[in-house]
Amino acid sequence: MNFTARYSALAYVLAVSFALSSTAGALAAEAQKDQAAAPAVSAEAMAQYRRALAEYQAARTAYAAAADAYWSSIAQQRRQRNAKRANHEQLSIDDYVLTQPPVYAGPPKPRDPSKPTEQVPPPPYVPVVSDFLADARQEFEFAPRTPQSESEFKRAYAKVALAAGLNTEQIVRIYSFEAGGNGEYDVQAGRERDKQARAITTALGYNQLLATNSVEIIAESGDTFVKSLQARAAILPDAEKKALQSKLATMHRMIDFARSVPDDWNQHQVLANTPKGLGVHALNLDVDVGPYLQTQKLMDSVNFARRKGFSATLTAAELEMMNLTGDGNGFAMITMPREWRDRVPTSNFFQQSGYRDNPVAQRNNVVSKLIAATDAQMDREVKLPGARDLAADLAAAQ
Repeated sequence: MNFTARYSALAYVLAVSFALSSTAGALAAEAQKDQAAAPAVSAEAMAQYRRALAEYQAARTAYAAAADAYWSSIAQQRRQRNAKRANHEQLSIDDYVLTQPPVYAGPPKPRDPSKPTEQVPPPPYVPVVSDFLADARQEFEFAPRTPQSESEFKRAYAKVALAAGLNTEQIVRIYSFEAGGNGEYDVQAGRERDKQARAITTALGYNQLLATNSVEIIAESGDTFVKSLQARAAILPDAEKKALQSKLATMHRMIDFARSVPDDWNQHQVLANTPKGLGVHALNLDVDVGPYLQTQKLMDSVNFARRKGFSATLTAAELEMMNLTGDGNGFAMITMPREWRDRVPTSNFFQQSGYRDNPVAQRNNVVSKLIAATDAQMDREVKLPGARDLAADLAAAQ
């Protein structure tokens, strides 16, 4: 081995040795830091902790078993109801679980006194409007045409929603419930009163579409939107026509993306959690396209009820039940005999995780209470300025 090679080999060994030494030193320092942070604990305190931990683990195990059994029965009864409906068999109240979900009532998890106080990790990051806009620009070279004023978006939405067949009561009361009675076109869940607050979901706009809703609606109804906008483009001045036609070309790419998977909610949810999916969600912020997306979310529920033979006009609260729990579950609630509604728990219409994350359904834990609470909230929030402005725009559009 020549001198240069020996020198290089030696340098490599020294570098590795230094790196290992540095790593070992860092680990030792971290261990010393942990030991310093950990408080001194008596044997009696540790014994008490272990007893408390055993009690907690036993209580949680018992609760988990009860919860698993309960939610399994919810799923089983739902399957049986679906089978009965498919066979055109009459349902009875016994086709529902009539008890409430178990609630954990045991001791809290004890803290290990021999360990430093653990920091609670922050909640997962939820993408916000600025992310939707950035992803639309990056993935599709698209920037929504945002309204010059809130009134401009409300007028556009009023025109599209009325033309689709929704009535004033449905439009205003659902806006009031979903957007808090005063929400703007870019209102996001968790940011209704403070646009700098932490978003809790990607739910966006007057009817609070999730990113998954946007992907699914574009996949299913995007061609209809394009056709309507093409008709509008045909009568616009040349400059505006060119801009709208460019937008339509982008929409075709978004539609192709949304249709790159089977027409299935879970598949669309996967797409919605990608930068492209969040870019599609930015269409809600566009004054030309957003009103179609927001309207279609409600019309899908109206059309579902019609296909099921429901000929009456859905009240706003009934339509919101379908919006809140999904068309199938919501339709089951609103067609349920009224004498059952005081007895059937709302848990029958949720998955376990969805129910856990929905305090409204937990507080109003039978069907009659949930519908009444929804109507009461609409009654309050329909009086706010945003709802009154929307009502005036609807009156002017008729």
